[in-house]
Amino acid sequence: MDVEEYLRHDGLGLAELVASGQVSARELLDTARNRARAVNPVINAVVAWLDEHADLRASGGLSGPFAGVPFLLKDLHQNLAGTPSSDGCRAFAGRTASGTDTVVRRWLDAGLVVFGKTNTPEFGSKGITEPALFGPARNPWDPQRTPGGSSGGSAAAVAAGIVPVAAASDGGGSIRIPAACTGLVGLKAGRGLVPAGPVESEPLNGLATNGVISRTVRDSAAMLDVLVGPEPMSPFVAALPDRPLADQLDDAPGTLRIGYTTRCALREKPHPEAVRAVERSAELLTELGHEVEEVEPPHDDRQLGKDFLLVWFVHQAVEIARIKRETGCGDDSFEPDTLMMGALGELTGATELSQAQERRREHIAALAGFHSRYDLLMTPSLGEPPIEVGSLDTPAALQTMSKLLVRTRTTRVLRLLGLVDQIVEKNLAWVPYTQLANITGRPAISLPLHRTEAGLPLGVQFVGPLQSEALLLRLARQLEVAAPWQHPTPLRDLS
Repeated sequence: MDVEEYLRHDGLGLAELVASGQVSARELLDTARNRARAVNPVINAVVAWLDEHADLRASGGLSGPFAGVPFLLKDLHQNLAGTPSSDGCRAFAGRTASGTDTVVRRWLDAGLVVFGKTNTPEFGSKGITEPALFGPARNPWDPQRTPGGSSGGSAAAVAAGIVPVAAASDGGGSIRIPAACTGLVGLKAGRGLVPAGPVESEPLNGLATNGVISRTVRDSAAMLDVLVGPEPMSPFVAALPDRPLADQLDDAPGTLRIGYTTRCALREKPHPEAVRAVERSAELLTELGHEVEEVEPPHDDRQLGKDFLLVWFVHQAVEIARIKRETGCGDDSFEPDTLMMGALGELTGATELSQAQERRREHIAALAGFHSRYDLLMTPSLGEPPIEVGSLDTPAALQTMSKLLVRTRTTRVLRLLGLVDQIVEKNLAWVPYTQLANITGRPAISLPLHRTEAGLPLGVQFVGPLQSEALLLRLARQLEVAAPWQHPTPLRDLS
């Protein structure tokens, strides 16, 4: 199969060709590798190659809805026994996974041919993908710009046509942000629907979940069908869809009440392109018969951002301490920003953490109140169009200061000076809309409904109430039909 034909199909489409005997899994794998060889030097999306595993898988005997389709795992908590597993961290360079995670096993059971792992920031802690270990992933639409994070490598790989769908995860927007940057579909399922075992129970205190980034709504729906359902490590059993999500896509979503906002306390005013993205989407939704109106944000987004980061900082502190204990590595094995976040997490008292957890209920109540009046909340997925690679680098002087303060255990000074707050606000202002769904555990989806005047993607996000994955996907399918987003694949000329 040549690259041009390969790029015309989504994951399910390729699986249909394999099932009908028109192409073999081996041919698809060869084509995916050829495409990767052409574009990966530009975008740095794939950072580990699983050749032996992939060759064995592609030799035959596959079954499932995606049998024979090439696939990439994210190099973060998506372990496949005997293959690299770095979490984007120098402390784990050269580490191989000792076991296979439940979601990876389910992807394998679906017939996918895993042949690589994708770039991610250290521990997935940023909305960009620029780890010191591997270097930055780049956006196929403009390689000077970020594909987002933390699933930036996966998004870049799908957008550039290496694979039609790739593994991702989302602890603060890490599926939706990259999808929004690269013109793709990114669905984050509600809390507890996708298992995290066998090692973890609820990653990041329940904020994070696994999923995929894809080019089509039907691939996202079918992939969620593959993943849902409890396992022994699940802390509770989330209600499963009453029938496969992929079978519900042609069901009309009905007339929906949709409230939209572009306002955000972390930005003095919304970016004009973010406003255009939402307003044009509102016009399209109105044309489709939905009731759409502008609303105030239903929650205190500044407080939510602080609570979200507090949980992240404590998580970083725990992870750094665990890794040092297990590997014997020192501070030099971690990036300065990671150490700074961990040091701030160490400063967080039990009372402060408990208060943040208690406020989580307030955020949930605020969003539940909104959903009692509206079916969905619509926002931009990004605070602004995809930013340039390196633009969120911590200033060198502050990096030097933070290293010294971490080494001398005097990081409280950073807090007192307010420097960290400035950096945090700068990073969150770039992606201020996505954390709400993680804190509240609600499902959300980013759809590629807008292109900027410069030709860059800028996604639009819909946040639903509990158990609204099917509704989100039905609306997404309606929009996909009404305003098809199958744009030409970027970097096509490199094929």
